[in-house]
Amino acid sequence: MENTLDMTSNKPTVASRVMAYPLVRIVLGLVLTFAPVPLTMIIASKLVDKPHRIAWPQLLAAVLVWFGYRYYVRRIEKRQPAELATPGMARELGAGLLLGAALVAMTFAVLAALGVYRFDGVNAVGVMMLLPLAELLLVGMAEEMMFRGVIFGVTERSLGSKAAIVISAAVFSLGHLPNEGVSLLAMGALAAYGVLQAALYMKTRRLWVCIGSHVAWNYCVSEVFSSTVSGHAATDGLLRGELVGNAMLTGGAFGVEGSLITLLLITAAAAFWLRRALQSQQARISD
Repeated sequence: MENTLDMTSNKPTVASRVMAYPLVRIVLGLVLTFAPVPLTMIIASKLVDKPHRIAWPQLLAAVLVWFGYRYYVRRIEKRQPAELATPGMARELGAGLLLGAALVAMTFAVLAALGVYRFDGVNAVGVMMLLPLAELLLVGMAEEMMFRGVIFGVTERSLGSKAAIVISAAVFSLGHLPNEGVSLLAMGALAAYGVLQAALYMKTRRLWVCIGSHVAWNYCVSEVFSSTVSGHAATDGLLRGELVGNAMLTGGAFGVEGSLITLLLITAAAAFWLRRALQSQQARISD
């Protein structure tokens, strides 16, 4: 009788059996991580007039996204969110910012050399150029926590690193399908960027460098080179310039992320960092 009772008490609950499915954990992770974004924006729009909704709703949403992801990791994954630990955060975030900015600069340098990007001067520098950082920080944090932290993380623990790279990059690319002007080249470049971000995450086992790279890419394309980002209308940034010529090189309505040049450069960067990530992973296994 005692053995029977022990076996009954150790029987997994319905909730634990449901949570054992990777897809269930992914869905819960995405909901808990992303839900603060629309909720914050809706509540802010109801309580505060538009002229007073500058930057702070996005920053508040970013903080809530951070808490939502940490809650998911602790309660659903039942582990410590080491990928978001604050020691070393500034250094890793800075490295990511430099990497993202360098990729954008290289892309536009090649496009300028090909006569596709035409530079026409420099706009006045003002504090208004910093305001988009609030929204871009929110986008970078939310997307990296969802695509790398949740989708890549759960898939890697279930199916291995290679499957996680392919699946997370594919989902990241497909997530941009509704954007204006999307093309096969754009989908390819986004998938390559997804591989790059996954490689950075594998190499560091941290999200900060991924967030920095993501923020820098979006900010530099829009606020430095005054160009379209993922189909979103271009703004007046630091440099006055425009992309002209063949849509295969300019990216068309989708922007520079739909350019063949972008695809080639990001693919090269992804291959470099993926090789380093796999080498580091092999070294950890050997140890």
